[in-house]
Amino acid sequence: MSNTRTVLCYGDSLTWGYDAAAPGRHALADRWPTVLGNALGEGVHVIAEGLNGRTTAYDDHLADADRNGARILPTVLHSHDPIDLVIILLGTNDMKPVVHGTAFGAVQGMERLVELIRHHAWSFAAEAPEILIVAPPAACETANAAFAAMFAGAREQSAMLASLYADLADETGCGFFDAGSVAKTTPIDGIHLDAENTRAIGRGLEPIVRVMLGL
Repeated sequence: MSNTRTVLCYGDSLTWGYDAAAPGRHALADRWPTVLGNALGEGVHVIAEGLNGRTTAYDDHLADADRNGARILPTVLHSHDPIDLVIILLGTNDMKPVVHGTAFGAVQGMERLVELIRHHAWSFAAEAPEILIVAPPAACETANAAFAAMFAGAREQSAMLASLYADLADETGCGFFDAGSVAKTTPIDGIHLDAENTRAIGRGLEPIVRVMLGL
């Protein structure tokens, strides 16, 4: 049996690596799961499972992909079983008024994801993996009219996520990291990250991930 530790990074466009400047996708080396994996070194397999537009637990019918994170998560868990740690960086898309529009809704969705991981029918793991809840950087002001409309009210609501997610992590026995403590969103669209800020999340996560994996 392999001694390699497996870390699943479950997220949205911030994990996928959306580059607002192009627009396009950041280079593989700049995406935070890659940076985290390189920092952790051999013996840890970091899997990037990011989907543009993914929510915690809400439907968004504006894409042909299923963006409901709660509906897809069990399949992803089976795909990568056994897993030692699941890092969840979600909540930004929950801020869209058409999806939910509130930080409270994102917290409810995040709690559902924690429940799904804890009660999943693991086939090859002796126990459920550790869970690290990550609050996304808050939305910022932007002159991009389309994104400003799509995320109306998100600046105020997303600013509450770190505190609310920290409380949820305490209540559920999960780890917590505030990505906004090391990274800021770009004013190009108010939501996404430039290359340096997405790299910063990977670097910032390394210490807590090491602790949670017992490295």
